[in-house]
Amino acid sequence: MTPPPERAPGRRPGGRTARVRAQVLEAVRAELGEHGYEGLTMEAVAARAGVHRATVYRRWQDVGGLLADVLDAAGEDDWGPPDTGSLLGDLTALNEEIQESLVVQPSVPQALMAAAFRSARAAEAQQRLWEDRYARCEAVVGRAVERGELPPDTDARELLIAATAPLYHQLVLLRTPAAPRSAARAATAAALAARAGAFRRSSQDEAGAPDEADAADEAG
Repeated sequence: MTPPPERAPGRRPGGRTARVRAQVLEAVRAELGEHGYEGLTMEAVAARAGVHRATVYRRWQDVGGLLADVLDAAGEDDWGPPDTGSLLGDLTALNEEIQESLVVQPSVPQALMAAAFRSARAAEAQQRLWEDRYARCEAVVGRAVERGELPPDTDARELLIAATAPLYHQLVLLRTPAAPRSAARAATAAALAARAGAFRRSSQDEAGAPDEADAADEAG
């Protein structure tokens, strides 16, 4: 959900290994933000991190390995979705966080998303991060259900996608400037639709779609 932060405190063993990893990953973020995927090299990362090139190659193998570790490191943080006391407030605050991370220059999250289309290892790590962020953000929907704002069978993933997708479409795909109140507008539209039951799970969703044989029997 929320793009990876500039720095993500790790939960791996401490000592020199952790320090080297932190230096290298920070160098990857800086190089990626300044030069993009095309300009990201193992040599430049090693030089910027003040680490021997052989160490970087031995641990990360290639640029894809560096990108994957940056994304995995983002999933090691303690980030949680906003808790404002209302569904609309939570979705708006979440969208504002996303928007801020995408418009800052250089935008490391945007660079990482672009790089994921060029590296299979980065793409797999990006998918893991999205799954982690969506899982954490489901708390927003769970709290809204507990407050009576939403039907109990609301599909949290579908609601979260509907609330945040307009920002990615505008800022990442179209690359247009953030419009005034775009974060709040997208949140409001999703919240209103959710309250009306637009994201309720159907009985078919719960049971699974019928297979072809069942569909043929019904047609006959």
